[in-house]
Amino acid sequence: MNFSTKMALACTTALLGTAAAAETMTIGITQNNVGVDSYQTTYEKAFIAAAAANPNVETVVLDAGGDVARQIAQMEDLIQQEVDAIIIWPTNGEAVIPAVRKAHQADIPVVVTNSNIAEQGFDFVKSFSGPDNITQGARSAEIMCDKFKEMGIEDEAQIVQISGQPGYTTAIERAKGFEDRLPEVCPNVTLMETQPGDWNREKSQQVMEAFLVKYDDIDGVYAGDDNMGVGALNAAKAAGRDGIIFVGATNFAVGYEAMAAGDYWGSIYQSPVDDAEAALQTAIDILEGKELPFLNYFDTPKITQDNMGEFDKPVF
Repeated sequence: MNFSTKMALACTTALLGTAAAAETMTIGITQNNVGVDSYQTTYEKAFIAAAAANPNVETVVLDAGGDVARQIAQMEDLIQQEVDAIIIWPTNGEAVIPAVRKAHQADIPVVVTNSNIAEQGFDFVKSFSGPDNITQGARSAEIMCDKFKEMGIEDEAQIVQISGQPGYTTAIERAKGFEDRLPEVCPNVTLMETQPGDWNREKSQQVMEAFLVKYDDIDGVYAGDDNMGVGALNAAKAAGRDGIIFVGATNFAVGYEAMAAGDYWGSIYQSPVDDAEAALQTAIDILEGKELPFLNYFDTPKITQDNMGEFDKPVF
């Protein structure tokens, strides 16, 4: 019996209505891949802490380990457990849609967190809680363009892009936001090539090593997050290729440190704690019958070497 049904039954008498106010909500979450980077690790800790602080919330916390099939099985498990709501951080924005549909058919509200599912699955989701990835990519393009203008190379700069995991909505949207916005603000900058770094620093370093061999002139690198961006920076340092402008789309501690050292120019400030707490609160609000926007974004401002003093170093 789901939470809304419990509430309806409890409201049949005043006595049961009082009991309903203290009804425990069971919220299940299946995450993308907690072990892949420190953002997701911090998110999980913050989610567990926020749930523990609410006496009316119980959670079932699962992690797909980056495996789509495993996440689909976890969705099935949560549906069978008859949890009151499910939060999903999708491993793949399209592949998880059938599982999300099953939850919807079982009258279990679904909140998508951090990275949205593909649009054809929107009818089966109550709300998306997370950053606006298109805007993040666009802001990263603006950061890079502004720096090129400051350097006087906006009419000749050549750049490469290291995107996230293929098929992953955040990766797709951050790339789209960047690619759409860059020609609007810096029409003569050339994006020479894009390769995936899979959110992995070591792989991104290897991708950048290949770029450095292939292209004699690289003025800038846009990476889907700072974890990958710092991998690219490490490759450039090892190759003795100075003067490249590095811009990310989620500021990690390593990116913040590289900015402080003057090696990495800018990124987008995004808190995994805010992300986790927003997802949990969104699920709670839905179960309590509150009206929410479908796209429930939190703000993610620009951060560069010029204004980084206004921001605390990320904890991930």
